[in-house]
Amino acid sequence: MPLYDCMLLLKPHVKKEALMELVARIGKHVYRRNGVLADMKSFGMVQLGYGIKKLDGRYYQGQLMQMTMMATPNINKELHYLNKEDRLLRWLLVKHRDTKYGLEFLSEDDGKGELSKFTRSSIYDDDDFDEDDDDDDDDEYDVDQEEKKEN
Repeated sequence: MPLYDCMLLLKPHVKKEALMELVARIGKHVYRRNGVLADMKSFGMVQLGYGIKKLDGRYYQGQLMQMTMMATPNINKELHYLNKEDRLLRWLLVKHRDTKYGLEFLSEDDGKGELSKFTRSSIYDDDDFDEDDDDDDDDEYDVDQEEKKEN
């Protein structure tokens, strides 16, 4: 089963009990489909970049939650009931790509030591950096100014 992140942006006035009830309902839905809720994070109150208009007004703040879950690929279609949820401003389901888990994860070295192949001089190569590119233009400007003053 693939790994998904479900981001929930709730209205700012939603109580903690109602928030936990919604999260529990999503968790039960995933569990009934043989999925696993791996992690939950609350980012608290966040300021939005623009107002989100709903029937009861425009919101410039929201409570942000993230739920990480392993679920079947049709979980996106199954969570569309969240569109009718009046406590939510937005929700988004993001699938983790190229995530290794289970036996695939244990057999990999997880890329450890990949950076050790590079030496410090090849990463921080300062030879190509030229600081005095714009100094030549100043001399031409000074000559033009002197010619105008003489005329």
